[in-house]
Amino acid sequence: MTYKITSAGQVNALAALRIINKEVATAQQQVSSGYRVETAADDATYWSFASVLRSDSSSLQNIHDALGVGASKVDTAYTAMEGLIDQLGEIRATLVSAQEVGVDKEKLNTTLTELKNQLQTTVQSTNIAGENWLLNRDATLPTSRSAIGGFTRGTNGEYQAQTISYPADQTVMIDTADAGRGLLTKAVDANTLNPDGTSTARNYYLLSAGSTVPAAGNEIKLDATTTPAQITDMLSVVDKLLTTLTTTAAGLGIMSARINDRIDYTADMSDLIDKGVGALVDTDMDEASARQKALQTQQQMGVQTISILNTAASKVLILLQ
Repeated sequence: MTYKITSAGQVNALAALRIINKEVATAQQQVSSGYRVETAADDATYWSFASVLRSDSSSLQNIHDALGVGASKVDTAYTAMEGLIDQLGEIRATLVSAQEVGVDKEKLNTTLTELKNQLQTTVQSTNIAGENWLLNRDATLPTSRSAIGGFTRGTNGEYQAQTISYPADQTVMIDTADAGRGLLTKAVDANTLNPDGTSTARNYYLLSAGSTVPAAGNEIKLDATTTPAQITDMLSVVDKLLTTLTTTAAGLGIMSARINDRIDYTADMSDLIDKGVGALVDTDMDEASARQKALQTQQQMGVQTISILNTAASKVLILLQ
């Protein structure tokens, strides 16, 4: 004869043990993976928020890298500008020396030619990441020079890049397509007064780069026939070039400062987003470890309870035999 005894206590104990076993497995998974919300099934809302934040963090990292490249471009252009300012200063000093009575202007022109060659070398060698902000060889001049500065999300959540820009026409020093677009190749009006007090347009350009469209005017150079009035005109033009170049360098310095601020900002924002993701989905290891130990204790108690109930049932069966 077969007897089957099923008590309410046994059923309840088994049901409780199944729940505890499931919670123990969940706690172990959270501790081993480090995630409290690992998939959408764990918590769809938090998982969705964390996914968007992770995407933003990845975008910020890409922007941070792009800002580093942009900073290198701006710093390279700024350093070259500083070199050009120094070289223009030496050209000015040479022209001032040419004003002295009895000086050999042709020898000074040799120095002047060497300084102008240095200007061209500086401009042509200012190349980084495939770009040269100081030199233009294209028939069409770019409207601006820019670097990635950040991003925003549109009304539908779409990615929209932001840029930090600087007018390209202010950074071009030499233009081989149209001399009039390059600061050092274009003709500049000396705008000095004649001895009689009148003003006559007298255009001079500093460098001849073989531009397709040449500059209209006289090249700044010296020979035995150069007059004091012409040297005065040349000095006036060089002073104007120095003023414009200094202004451009200052603008690049401001752009560099803005980029460096954005680099710091993106790094800080990336850290904050990572913290936010952690708060949403990461496991609190202290809490999870304590919970795991408590659940394991409950699990052991549940097994012991079932064991006791089974022992009691077996004694009843002995009595029935």
